[in-house]
Amino acid sequence: MQDAPADEVQDELTIGQEQVVELLSYITVNLVEHSEDVTIDILRQGDRDVFRVKVHPEDLGRVIGKGGQTARAMRTLLQAVGAKTDQRLGLEIVE
Repeated sequence: MQDAPADEVQDELTIGQEQVVELLSYITVNLVEHSEDVTIDILRQGDRDVFRVKVHPEDLGRVIGKGGQTARAMRTLLQAVGAKTDQRLGLEIVE
């Protein structure tokens, strides 16, 4: 069995991935002004799932937060979910 190439986007979501997408979506949509521009992609990097949250450029600061506090809190939530489900999860925020 070969490892998946880095940055491979998955077609099928597992139940755990769906739940993480729902959590990130709920948080992000309620933070931003342009909720219609929020998209979340999952990239597989080795043994880690990286959730890439894309937002409107004007909303980038809202999602990152003052001094990165909001992004850090979102990553902490992902670490908690990952610890409970024995997964390695990451978060990228892009415009």
